[in-house]
Amino acid sequence: MKPAAPLPRRPAFLLLALLLLPALVSPAAPADPLVPVGVARIDITPELPIRLTGYQSRATEAARIGAPLHARALALGADADGPVVLVTAELIGIGEETARVVAEALERRFGLPRARLALCATHTHNGPALADVLPYMFARDIPPEETARIAAYTARLRERLIEVAAAALADRRPARVAWTQGSVGFATQRRQVVDGKWKGFGIVPGGPVDHALPVLRITAPDGAVRALFLNYACHCTTLGGGDNFVHSDWAGDAATRLEAAHAGAAALVTIGCGADANPGLPRGPEGVHVHGAAVAAEVARLLPGSWRPLGPVTTAAYQVVQLPLDPAPDRAALEVRRGPGTRAPAQYAAGRFLAELAAGRSLPAAVPLPVQTWTFGRELAMVFLGGEVVAEYALRLRRELDGPRLWVNAYANAVPCYVPSRRMYPEGGYEVDGSMDYYGWPTRLHPDTEDRLIGAVRGIVPGEFHTARR
Repeated sequence: MKPAAPLPRRPAFLLLALLLLPALVSPAAPADPLVPVGVARIDITPELPIRLTGYQSRATEAARIGAPLHARALALGADADGPVVLVTAELIGIGEETARVVAEALERRFGLPRARLALCATHTHNGPALADVLPYMFARDIPPEETARIAAYTARLRERLIEVAAAALADRRPARVAWTQGSVGFATQRRQVVDGKWKGFGIVPGGPVDHALPVLRITAPDGAVRALFLNYACHCTTLGGGDNFVHSDWAGDAATRLEAAHAGAAALVTIGCGADANPGLPRGPEGVHVHGAAVAAEVARLLPGSWRPLGPVTTAAYQVVQLPLDPAPDRAALEVRRGPGTRAPAQYAAGRFLAELAAGRSLPAAVPLPVQTWTFGRELAMVFLGGEVVAEYALRLRRELDGPRLWVNAYANAVPCYVPSRRMYPEGGYEVDGSMDYYGWPTRLHPDTEDRLIGAVRGIVPGEFHTARR
C-alpha cells in the first residue's frame, strides 16, 4: 500500500490572484463562490494471497492482482464553517466497526463531527474479504490462517482510510464547486419474477432502475479539474465468481479513465440505490472496460455544459435507524433450515444461530442502518443510505422530495444487509430473504422497512427540499 497522495498544487501566483479575487466580486453576486477543497488518493490493494468476497462460489484465496484498489477522499469547507469529508473505497462495503474506528479517530484529531464524515464503498465483488462485512459469506468456517490475513488487512485498511481523510483535509485550498446530472444506461433490473415469485437473476427490461449520473466537479481557479465525484446505481458485478483476482470492476475503471484524462485529479465514485441492478452485457473483463468507458464518456460529455455552482455544506445530519426484523425463527424452525434439502448458506447460518441460542444469547431483533444528509444551501440535498438499497427507494425519494435537487448515495457508512422495497416482500427471493444468510441475520427485515426508512430520510432532510423549488 502506498502513502496517501494529495493532488499537486498550482503555482503560487494563482493562489495570490485567488485571494485578491473576492475583493473584485460584488457581494450581491455570490453565484460562483470559492470553497476550500482538498483531495487525496491512497492505495488499498491487499497483499496476496487473500480471500475475495462477494461470491460464495470461490473456493480458494486470490493470488493475482487484476487492477489495484484505491481509497479517495474529498474534504470540502473551511475549519471556521466546519468541513465535510467524503471517503470512497473500492471495497464490497464498509463495516460498522470500521466506520466507528475511522470516525472516532478523525473526531479526535480534527474535531470532525460524525455527521460531517461519509464513508462509501463501490461494492466491487473482486475486493478482499473484510472482518466486519458479510460474516457468513463463504457458508463455512475458513482456515485460521485465512481468517488472520483478513483480520490483518481490515486493521491496515482502517489506518489507510484515516490517512487518506487526513491528507485531504491538509490539502484544502480555494476551488470552485459545481454539479450537474447525466445518464448512463447499462444498469439493468435483475430480479426475474414468474407468477409473482422470485426465480433468479437475469435482465428484466422495463423493471425499476435508476440511470441517473449526478456529478460534482471541483476546479482550480484556472479552470483545471481537481476532482470529480459521481454516483451510479448499479452493482459492481461485471466480473463473476470465476474471476478470482483483485479488481475494482467498472467503478474503478471509470475512475482510472477520468484521472488519466485530468492529470493530478481524483475521481470518486459512489453507488446509488442499485442493489437490484446488475451491469448489462457485455460481462467479464471486456464488460468492465465497456461500462467504465460509458461512465467516463458521459462525464466528458457533461464537462463543457451547464453546471450549477455550489458553496460549502451548510447542514449535516446523521442518525442510525433501527430497522426491525420479522420475528426471529425458533429452534425448531432453525433445525429445519439446517437440515437436508436447504441451500448451504441457509444451513450454515442456521447452525450459527442455533449455537448462539445454545450459548444463552438471544438473536437480534433489528438491523442498525445509518442515514445521513448534507445540504449545500438551497441548491442540493445529498443523502447517504447505509446498506444495499434497491432502486425504488431513490425513485420514491425523488417523487416525494424535490427530485432535481436531490442526490442519493447508498452503500454508505455501513453495509449490514440488503434493504428491499415493500413491493418485493410477496415475491421473496435473494434481496428479501436469501441475502440475510450471508450477512448474518436470522430472518428478513419487517415489511414496513420502506416506509420507516423513507420517513427517516424525510425527517432529516431540511424542509425546503420537501417541495419543488419556486
